[in-house]
Amino acid sequence: MTDTTEKATPEAVPATGAAVPAPAPRRARAWRLLTPWLFLLAPLALLVTFTYAPIANMVAYSFTDWDGVSPGLHYTGGENYAEIFTREDLFQVFFVSGYYLAASAVQIAVALYFATVLSFSVRFRNFFKGVLFFPSLINSVAIAFVFLYFFQDGGTLDTVLGLFGHPTDHAWLGTPVSANVSLASVSVWRHLGMNFVLFLGAIQSVPGEVYEAAELDGANRWHQFRHIIAPGIKPVLTLTVILSVSGSLSAFEIPYIMTGGATGTETFVIQTVKLAFQFNKTGLASAAAVVLLLIILAVTWVQRRLVPDDRVDLV
Repeated sequence: MTDTTEKATPEAVPATGAAVPAPAPRRARAWRLLTPWLFLLAPLALLVTFTYAPIANMVAYSFTDWDGVSPGLHYTGGENYAEIFTREDLFQVFFVSGYYLAASAVQIAVALYFATVLSFSVRFRNFFKGVLFFPSLINSVAIAFVFLYFFQDGGTLDTVLGLFGHPTDHAWLGTPVSANVSLASVSVWRHLGMNFVLFLGAIQSVPGEVYEAAELDGANRWHQFRHIIAPGIKPVLTLTVILSVSGSLSAFEIPYIMTGGATGTETFVIQTVKLAFQFNKTGLASAAAVVLLLIILAVTWVQRRLVPDDRVDLV
């Protein structure tokens, strides 16, 4: 007797017994590819409008003699860039940036030292953490006014030094060297806490078992720092160096408020602001801003080439 029940063919049901999903329609696939770009549309539009478009305009203005007001532009070629590197008063800002670069090196070393010490069991370490991070919570303008009275003749610093028999007639902001050293020291105090927190977080992210194993092997604090902490915080250290270098080259608030760029303390950004808004040389100011941008990019590229960001596995 013939079986009238239709048997499913192998093509209809796969060997595993699972149904083969139907291919997604073309329109659904298109929307799936387009959806991420729809979410990125708003931030990309803001990025292009407020970042890349102004940079493009700045580069274009750097080749002109525009005064920032006149509707007409006159192409001058590379005269603005030649003026920056040939005029002694404009080129002086590169030497002033050297004070802040040296201060950033001191700042990183001190922050790394305190982060390493306070990452171990130390009495009152939470108190010291708060003390070190406190300056980062204060506005730069307020810090500048506080230290303006701190360094003035007969101010707080002279009063403290007078208690130890030191002469109190020194003009701390009166000469280029002492003024730049004073301003750079304020910058160290201002930004030390942020670098300290970055280093402390990176150090504490290293598993505690690694330190325990090192202690069992007889490693002291220096060995732990050299072989565990330093390799473990390498990415954060790289980021800190980049931020410190760019911040040193673009120092503005503290020197602008405390000295206004007088007595040889004019930084790159102060000079750019004065050229654009005080002397109405927007083209020359744009060229200075482009030079600053290129220097920061070059320093970042060199630093990344010398210290590549390799992944470090400690466990």
